[in-house]
Amino acid sequence: MQKAQKTYHIWTIGCQMNKAESERLAGFFEQAGYNHSSDLDEIDLIVLNSCVVRQSAESRVTNKIHSLRHLKKERPELTIAVTGCYVDSDIESLKKKHPHVNHFFKPGEYPYWLEQPGWEKTLHGSTGPATYVPITQGCNNFCSYCIVPYRRGRERSRPVDDIVNEVIELVNHSTREITLLGQNVDSYGQDLPGKPDLAELLKELNSIDGLLRLRFLTNHPKDMSDTLIDAISSLEKVCEQVNLPVQAGDNEILRLMRREYTVEHYRRLIERIRSKIPDIALSTDVIVGFPSESEEQFRNTFDLLADIRFDTVHVAAYSPREGTIAARDLEDNVPAIEKKRRLYMVEELQKEIAAGINAEFLGKTVEILVEGRKKGKWQGRTRSDKLVFFRDTENHLGKLVNIRIEKTSPWSLQGKTMKVNNLNGEE
Repeated sequence: MQKAQKTYHIWTIGCQMNKAESERLAGFFEQAGYNHSSDLDEIDLIVLNSCVVRQSAESRVTNKIHSLRHLKKERPELTIAVTGCYVDSDIESLKKKHPHVNHFFKPGEYPYWLEQPGWEKTLHGSTGPATYVPITQGCNNFCSYCIVPYRRGRERSRPVDDIVNEVIELVNHSTREITLLGQNVDSYGQDLPGKPDLAELLKELNSIDGLLRLRFLTNHPKDMSDTLIDAISSLEKVCEQVNLPVQAGDNEILRLMRREYTVEHYRRLIERIRSKIPDIALSTDVIVGFPSESEEQFRNTFDLLADIRFDTVHVAAYSPREGTIAARDLEDNVPAIEKKRRLYMVEELQKEIAAGINAEFLGKTVEILVEGRKKGKWQGRTRSDKLVFFRDTENHLGKLVNIRIEKTSPWSLQGKTMKVNNLNGEE
């Protein structure tokens, strides 16, 4: 007996952009008449949304693709599709390598085999209190270690009106916090008529009734403007949080990375941000073990992190990505054991710094937007992006809740409910 309705499943790894695109794909499939399912033995369509930013991620992707061969053999009618940064311009080679995959489509594109009008306006499939909205696609920077420009192409900005209309629709579906996404959000609008910038977009979104919070990532130190810093400082819905990847604290390594700024420029930028927004929470990304990185150069990075004291540091050991400038021109000559040691040193430093920063919240009351439950506890984030857990029998999903912090750690805060601000205006 034929099933009444077809089903789909999306497997996602990687960055927030991938997550946002998977949500949009889910909305597209549901608009096309599919229901979500996790039963792989009965599913009609499986989509893998891939990441290859590091070798470990690419290995997970290839293993996942290979793991689906038996399903395809047992059920030839199953449709398997792959998108994300694993999909490069040589799709024919991918088809030969993975003949059991029906379709490959590039990140940000729509499933071309399903004719469905209005794909570009499709609402996310599973909206919640907080969600992501892409505002740009691609990147023009070509950092030497990065594969993104080769997989996602050059920068393309979405028109302001399209983004505003999508956010309004999301708010009408109970979303209360939006994070704007782009490989480099600071260059938003440079390819659009009139060249609207990110600060102007934030002002437009700030006026939307029902929207409570705005965030954005990722910034590039060479492009972040004083106008944007002023917008963060002055717009009440824009959260006091900035992600500003430094990648390295040594000028020669930054030059080899093709980052186009110096350590001195980065430090001055941090000073300007903190002078305008004293309570700003800062996060950054760092790569250790980049080709030719000496112990002294690593120490320069370590010292920078110790000086600035970021709230969050995302650290990764360098791994060459085929097709990038670094993989082509630079020898991966830092031993794996040394990369691991440097990674551990940064992680331990940041654990100590984060523990100190978070300890300052002990006994204080913070406002969080409740995003869901995990292991019997409600969870949400402060405006400064601190993860907070609390227990309560009431349904707080999508509400602003005041929490008195009773326990802190480097990774999260815990407390108890003090007061609920009902978003629906109920007494």
